[in-house]
Amino acid sequence: MVYGGTAGGVIAAVTAARLGLSVALVEPSHHLGGMTTGGLSATDHGTRIVIAGYALEVYQRIGGKYGLPLWWYPEPKVAEEVLNDMITEAKTVRVFLGQRLRERRGVLKKGTVIEEIVTVKGDRLRAKLFLDSSYEGDLMAQAGVTYTVGRESVTKYGESLAGVRPEDKNHQFDVRVASRDQRGRLLPEISPRPRGEIGSGDARVQAYNFRLILTTNKKNQTPFTKPASYDPRRYEVLRRFIEAAQRERGAPPALGELFLIRDDLPWFKADFNNQGPFSTDYIGHSYGYADGSYAQRASSWRDHVTYTKGLLYYLANDAHVPRVLRDEMNKWGLARDEFVDNGNWPYQLYIREGRRMVGDFVMTQRDIQTDLTKPDAIAMGSYNSDSHNVQRYEQSDRSVQNEGNMEVPVEPYQIPYRVMLPSRTQATNLLVPVCLSASHVTYSTLRMEPQYMMIGQAAGVAAALAISADVAPQDIDITALRRILKAEGMVDQYDSTTAPNVPRFSPIK
Repeated sequence: MVYGGTAGGVIAAVTAARLGLSVALVEPSHHLGGMTTGGLSATDHGTRIVIAGYALEVYQRIGGKYGLPLWWYPEPKVAEEVLNDMITEAKTVRVFLGQRLRERRGVLKKGTVIEEIVTVKGDRLRAKLFLDSSYEGDLMAQAGVTYTVGRESVTKYGESLAGVRPEDKNHQFDVRVASRDQRGRLLPEISPRPRGEIGSGDARVQAYNFRLILTTNKKNQTPFTKPASYDPRRYEVLRRFIEAAQRERGAPPALGELFLIRDDLPWFKADFNNQGPFSTDYIGHSYGYADGSYAQRASSWRDHVTYTKGLLYYLANDAHVPRVLRDEMNKWGLARDEFVDNGNWPYQLYIREGRRMVGDFVMTQRDIQTDLTKPDAIAMGSYNSDSHNVQRYEQSDRSVQNEGNMEVPVEPYQIPYRVMLPSRTQATNLLVPVCLSASHVTYSTLRMEPQYMMIGQAAGVAAALAISADVAPQDIDITALRRILKAEGMVDQYDSTTAPNVPRFSPIK
């Protein structure tokens, strides 16, 4: 049973089915694919040659939809179509949409063995082996597996990149913006808490956001609308930043300084992501999500929607925004043919990091910088150690600044099977391919959608081996695991000379 229909969960289910297992795929929402189909269309591929196996098959199938051998930047609806096709073709995967784990006593165990889960609707699902491939890790947590939330200190694992970070060059205020209003009150979207000592650990989590699919095609646009609880004062820090930038530079920031606009998508669409000091990242509002109740998470999700819709409306309409910037914003609108049953709003909140399992092996900074090879390698990673900002705070001079951004290049590294394994004293029929066992520093490079898919494929193979041999996932034959993965295209060695050269897609005008 696979809990969580993220792209990693879909590939785990498809893999297990291709190896002869009967699979239940349980997804709390009504769509499969997580961020891969939920707005993250500018794929974080890193070094492309290391993306292999069924993850590569996904992008090849996406390319086929466009008449290309391979494509990395799909429209969400096309990515969802591909993953749904793979599930349908797998035949022995039964999908349960709209089924969330019961919030309490949803996982029933006997000793270290999970026997069944119970959903909010009261359905009871039994299986020999369970995978938690959700972004939240609820099955893992209810199974009594140790996990953590937040950032370790520098001393915890001896990681130089850990904990509270010194000022980074990216996504920061490069002009002075006062942090208080005329009455001396702290402005909205600035934390009243102190930053913390550099290198110290905390329970804060990097910012979440929505990856927006916008278009310049007026015939396919849904206009930006004002949220019911809209308050322009919420964006006072942004107003002051634009004003200060215009004063110092002689011109306001361009739209591309406020959003990372990836226009690689076909049909005049773009993936809008966070950019600069004040953007779609809802900094400081992700902390309580991971361990929050379902009601608290739903409230947080709605608050993220309101913040982001308000941001778009503000930039498109507020008189304080320079006309040239408003005009630039108003060239765009939500793509009307995406997320059609959700008001053209993305299905998935980008939960960049929540719970992280603490297994017997924890992958740390050394494993992505110096100790790059592993005897139980199942895939490779290559994307930056990439954490978005964690907090927006007031400096001693009463100006505002962001903290937590980390973009540190890595060499392609091997991902070990062990990152999916809980301690055998806690669970002996569970694999965790998304909320896996890694420090904050290392999770920030592992957390990319192609890696989730490759790890998910390894989880599906491991499930088949464990059930076939009637052993715990901790005791499977690693040689057999790697042999099967290699037969299906797994890459565990990096060779830059064989990196594929993928042509750019030219949208049909």
